Amino acid sequence: MRGHDRINTCLPDELIFEVFRRLDSKPSRDACSLVCKRWLALERLSRTTLRIGATGSPDLVVDLLARLFRNVRTVHIDERLNISLPTHPVITQPIRSIPNSGRRRGTDIAAVSSVRLHSANGSGVLDSNSLSDAGMTAIGDGFPKLEKLSLIWCSNVSSIGLISLADKCKMLKSLDLQGCYVGDQGLAAVGQCCKQLEDLNLRFCEGLTDVCVVELALGVGNSLKSLGITACAKITDTAMEAVGLHCKSLENLSLDAECIHNKGVVSVAQGCPALKSLKLQCINVTDEALTAVGTSCSSLEVLALYSFQKFTDKGLRAIGKGCKKLKNLIVSDCYFLSDNALESIATGCKELTHLEVNGCHNIGTLGLESIGKSCPRLTELALLYCQRIGNFALSEVGRGCQFLQSLHLVDCSSIGDEAICNIAKGCRNLKKLHIRRCYEIGNKGVVAVGEYCRSLTGLSLRFCDRVGDQALIAVAQCSSLQYLNVSGCHQIGDAGLIAIARGCPQLSYLDVSVLQNLGDMAMAELGEGCPNLKDIVLSHCRQLTDVGINHLVKSCTMLTSCHMVYCPGITSAGVATVVSSCPNIKKVLVEKCKVSPRTKRRAASVISYLCVDL
Repeated sequence: MRGHDRINTCLPDELIFEVFRRLDSKPSRDACSLVCKRWLALERLSRTTLRIGATGSPDLVVDLLARLFRNVRTVHIDERLNISLPTHPVITQPIRSIPNSGRRRGTDIAAVSSVRLHSANGSGVLDSNSLSDAGMTAIGDGFPKLEKLSLIWCSNVSSIGLISLADKCKMLKSLDLQGCYVGDQGLAAVGQCCKQLEDLNLRFCEGLTDVCVVELALGVGNSLKSLGITACAKITDTAMEAVGLHCKSLENLSLDAECIHNKGVVSVAQGCPALKSLKLQCINVTDEALTAVGTSCSSLEVLALYSFQKFTDKGLRAIGKGCKKLKNLIVSDCYFLSDNALESIATGCKELTHLEVNGCHNIGTLGLESIGKSCPRLTELALLYCQRIGNFALSEVGRGCQFLQSLHLVDCSSIGDEAICNIAKGCRNLKKLHIRRCYEIGNKGVVAVGEYCRSLTGLSLRFCDRVGDQALIAVAQCSSLQYLNVSGCHQIGDAGLIAIARGCPQLSYLDVSVLQNLGDMAMAELGEGCPNLKDIVLSHCRQLTDVGINHLVKSCTMLTSCHMVYCPGITSAGVATVVSSCPNIKKVLVEKCKVSPRTKRRAASVISYLCVDL
């Protein structure tokens, strides 16, 4: 009732604040902040996370937001995210003179998008469109309670800015400097000031050397739990020795460096017994390092080995013998591993839940068979480019791993319908099945999945040209299906998609590209039966016309993206229908010649990527 504000009269600030804190949707929080000045102030206090695009005057945005949201604990700034600012100023006074008391949220948003920062020369034009050391100072001044800071590819940030921030943000626990050209002095300051630091990512920080890592280990060795180093050419075994000596609580280590050898990894393994996750892409590391890990890191749960060419089964034998808690194993392009390596893991690591084998050409049926027999807790299995793994291996997985929920197969030419049938019968909790270019898999295997795996939520059958309508008719029994990709399955036509439309009302993603037999009738059924559809890919479907598009978008009002490249039956009228009928549309991929001037004008404000030439 007008004039009777019972909510604000009865509810204390603490209760309203708690309600705002529990809102997950940003639009909902924004809407609440527009109700009244009290709610605006409380909503600002409840904000703990900010995400900012670095390109487009980030120093200005950071300075303004720091005065609006005082309880922020997490800040993400990404150079790859754009903020579009107008070319003419609406507010011309310096940002420090903008008052924020009693201001409505709409005015604040206008200020963020239109105010221009005065430079030192008084020209009113920003000297840089990237976050600079001045922005880092603003972060330190404005967010003294900051706990997590992520700076992605902020190339203008230097040691000066990092030193300023470290001095003011003593509670910092997580720091991501991916792609930042900071130097040793800045990181050393973090080690001296931020004694609670637990997580540090130094991917592509090319200016760092051993000096800063040593200083960091001395300063935050007691608290550091996670460290990532990638493409830092000047960081060597000396840095890893310092980590092993001082970082006794380290749990996660990711290394991708050519200058790190066995000596550095062995030092970490021997000095960090609490290590739980180890990811290595170091071409100079051999079996000696993995033997040390197996001997000293009994708590290891995650091991990922990428592009290793200098170690053999001996290394994984040591892991299987010493790391009994291992749950997640990834081996990629490890050419000298054989079935014996997986047999060692299966024998020693009974708690294994995730296994990915990628491009390890000497691993075959026997190795995976041992996993199926000995690892009953396996929930995720990915086999990529494994030509020597055959049907019997997956049949054994089907018999022994009844909790399997995700199976990913790419270019496994020896796996066929027999294997998929046994997986379907034995792993009835399967939720995700992704198959690409496995040409021996056809209708029989997929039909079995539809009959036995009723909890399936995601199915991808890309370029499996033996799969046809019969398979999709069976899959239509999986009423929880949300994701379907049948790109390049040439035998699929209207009948299969009609069955999906009638049986899978929760479908939100559909890729039917390169289906030459798909017509308008399937589009009409999808429009009727799949109102939750958000993303659809129709490219290279030569039988589709504007009629089918009209039926599709009539009920699929939640559609956000639609790809229609090289569909000769779809004209500019069909494109205009998608744009005008889908209020949530954000991306339409289509040839330029099919976009009329009127559609361009109409779509400019709601479509982020309208057309490309292909």
